[in-house]
Amino acid sequence: MHELGIVFYIVDMVEELGRENALSSVAKVNLRLGEVSGVLPDYLQDCWRWAADKSDLLRGCELAVEQVPAITVCNSCGRTYGTVEHGRICPHCASPDTVLLQGNEMELDSIEVPE
Repeated sequence: MHELGIVFYIVDMVEELGRENALSSVAKVNLRLGEVSGVLPDYLQDCWRWAADKSDLLRGCELAVEQVPAITVCNSCGRTYGTVEHGRICPHCASPDTVLLQGNEMELDSIEVPE
């Protein structure tokens, strides 16, 4: 379960941002997670709840996960398509010369503080 390690990394990043900006609490962390990143959102949420509640800064903080769809581009015909539906072979021209454009990322998008 690498989700716990990912959560520890996010907690460390947010705590560092909290120190740099003299925050006393964070209400919400917004994360962009690629469809083919290999991270399971449900496990990530479970790990988040456990780890966030151990941090004074993040106690009760929500983790909002925006899923980024996986999109691939074909270098032969130049068209894009959904990676999960079609895999590495272009459904338009059957070329295997393809590159994943998006969908593998895991990005801390923003944090929100209580009003």
